[in-house]
Amino acid sequence: MIVITGATGNIGRALARRLHGHDPLAVVRRPADDLESRYAIADFDRPETIGDLLSPGDRLFLNSGIWPGFVAAHRAVIDLAAKAGVAQIVAVSVRGAAPGRRLGMGLHGLVDAHLKESGVPYAILRPSGFMQTLPRDFRDGTMYGAYGSAGVNYIDTRDIADVAAALLTAPVGPGRVYELTGPRSLSHDGIAAEIGKALGRAARYVNLSVPEMAAHLERQGIPQPFAGELAALQAETGDGSWEPTTTAVADLTGHAPRSWQEFLADHRHLFA
Repeated sequence: MIVITGATGNIGRALARRLHGHDPLAVVRRPADDLESRYAIADFDRPETIGDLLSPGDRLFLNSGIWPGFVAAHRAVIDLAAKAGVAQIVAVSVRGAAPGRRLGMGLHGLVDAHLKESGVPYAILRPSGFMQTLPRDFRDGTMYGAYGSAGVNYIDTRDIADVAAALLTAPVGPGRVYELTGPRSLSHDGIAAEIGKALGRAARYVNLSVPEMAAHLERQGIPQPFAGELAALQAETGDGSWEPTTTAVADLTGHAPRSWQEFLADHRHLFA
């Protein structure tokens, strides 16, 4: 059995569809009859409810959003999976994850380290930014950020699901970290140009300094110190370190990562 946590998110939903015929079980917090998979009710806030679903030889897809209890909950689920004797854990992390880094990069780094030490065969997926966040970011056709002018990589979450499906249905290999990137990296001005071209109307990116972006986020209702940390993280990911691409998606799935044109054609209706 393949147990999918985070099953109602963009990656989880796509993964459940790709695992049709491979006995997937979606883990959800509440009934989700629209999922293309059978499901069970369980919750990271009660890790034992996820552990109860696991049996020897299962594969576990470990993924969720970030919240204050993220690290403790994920560590607990990893320990329960090890106790249950699962055959493999495929976990979603983030590019540049490491203990001590800002925000989610630091939290994922702590979980990744725990997984590596758990004794369970693992595959850690470290994708770049998600294309699926862009409709939210380009509100009314404008995105504000502190990324600067360097290229930043984004990946379609469907490609992450494809990679996870490939790993979860192949023979279990040695523990490994996979750096996942999308197509060519673009500056945010370049991303705005691609969005405008696809929508047939203007889209623009407004670059702000870190203090200006922190103040902008506070006006959006994000409190300090999180607003300041998020603005600083944008500047760090916009320093060129998120520009290089890898061949991991093609190597693992047999297809190139989805292009900007493919993503925008499929999601243009979300850019209200």
